[in-house]
Amino acid sequence: MGSSDAIPEIRAAIFDYGGVLTTPGRTAIRAWTEHERIRPETFSAAIKDWLSRNAPAGTPIHQLETGEITADEFDRTLAKRLRTVDDGPVAPDGLMGRMFARMRSEPAMLDLVRRLRDCGVRTALLSNSWGNNYPWELLDGLFECTVISGEVGLRKPDPRIYELTLDRLGLTAGEAVFVDDGAPNVAAAERLGLHAVLHTDVDATLARLTELVPALGRNAPQSKESS
Repeated sequence: MGSSDAIPEIRAAIFDYGGVLTTPGRTAIRAWTEHERIRPETFSAAIKDWLSRNAPAGTPIHQLETGEITADEFDRTLAKRLRTVDDGPVAPDGLMGRMFARMRSEPAMLDLVRRLRDCGVRTALLSNSWGNNYPWELLDGLFECTVISGEVGLRKPDPRIYELTLDRLGLTAGEAVFVDDGAPNVAAAERLGLHAVLHTDVDATLARLTELVPALGRNAPQSKESS
């Protein structure tokens, strides 16, 4: 095997939160719009205007993620963009809480973080926050460090937030792998030299991380038949 084919030494794995360590956000949002009879195209239009690749800097989502506006302020701003199927208004109070009420943690991904730690790989959480509502009781002990956009005033895909995470770990980009379900965030990580995984499902992410961290395969849970 040539040197270019050598498996890199991954010393840390950096994980996004929503959509990676949880069930997909789109599933929760679909259930929310159906329950509240919200016209989904009004929500999609707001997201396109505020979060697409072509969105201008400083949109309400950008401001929310960097802590420049509060969750309550964002709720009121978003509610103005939404309409029900009867063309009625949408209540702003607790809007994001209702939006993500059906989002659940993904046990298989949390277990993957534990397995990486058991293999000696350090772990970190790097998340764009929509109000800092994280289930810390479930995440306690899983991560050596956490970098939350609203706390540091930076958001993915700004390269500075990746550099901050690496600085806190004391590692270079080539020593870490980053897992996120957002293609722009993955592309930004790759440009910095991080090994990056675009998360689409548990099995695909596990397979790619096992390629990068072969010890994961040796540390696989035993099936009931083999135990």
